Amino acid sequence: MSIDLDALSRKELVALNHRIVEWLKMLDTLDTHHSMLQFHPGARVSFAAQGDERLTGTLLKFNQKTVTVVTYDGRRWNISPQLLAPIKDVSRGDIIEGTSTTD
Repeated sequence: MSIDLDALSRKELVALNHRIVEWLKMLDTLDTHHSMLQFHPGARVSFAAQGDERLTGTLLKFNQKTVTVVTYDGRRWNISPQLLAPIKDVSRGDIIEGTSTTD
């Protein structure tokens, strides 16, 4: 689809801009919700903090655009769910490379 911007009036350009901004906001919301579906409250997660430091903690709750994670030193972080990585809980007996870890 091609739009000839030169043929549009200022009013039409502003209306088009508003539609594009709303569309991008909706796409961001969908991406955030999709990322949140990968986790559940109580999940162990890790994320990169300032610098190269990697922090681990427990996902406490879902917010509108972020999730709240409590790190093991007691700090609370509100983080975009796209920045989280799950941590496998080997103490539950998860299967790794085809063998049970509970044997």
